[in-house]
Amino acid sequence: MAIDENVEAIRGFMDGITYPVLIDAEHLLTDLYAISNVPSVVLIDEDDRIVQPNWNAYATDTFKEYTGIDSGEQLELIRRWVIDGTALISPDEAREAVGHLSVDEEHAHLLFRIANYLRRSGDEQGASRNYDLAAELAPHDWTIRRAMMPLRGGDPFGAEFFALAEEYAAAGRPFHGIAARSE
Repeated sequence: MAIDENVEAIRGFMDGITYPVLIDAEHLLTDLYAISNVPSVVLIDEDDRIVQPNWNAYATDTFKEYTGIDSGEQLELIRRWVIDGTALISPDEAREAVGHLSVDEEHAHLLFRIANYLRRSGDEQGASRNYDLAAELAPHDWTIRRAMMPLRGGDPFGAEFFALAEEYAAAGRPFHGIAARSE
């Protein structure tokens, strides 16, 4: 699931992918599942039960230098779950692992959606004001801070991204969910 409204930008990342890719331009999934960072992986079994909530695993080593996370280890954990049902945590632990968004985070998500609506309606000033308020209320929520970069004309992999990454690291890399780990 891509949380982006630019379908063409997503198409470039879909080369070689053989499964459906959905786009959540309204960020409904991030609100519903308290996703505050991307990428996030959610493992759902054949009975539609979430067996592994919000987990920041990576499919490649593109960000290994930054995260310290080996994608091979994360992919192996997923393979073990698919092949023999070995989950990282118990169902009870899964229910408790993510936690709820704080009132400020919920407010920030709402302001972000309002900003997107205003931007699409041509009210750049109103959009900018709401983006700023959302970032202030949820300064380490990548689904807001990084997502707004291209919407405001910024480069989501440029200097602003690296400044955000430094802020995030300095704050201890807060994450709603289970942090990936290298064994």
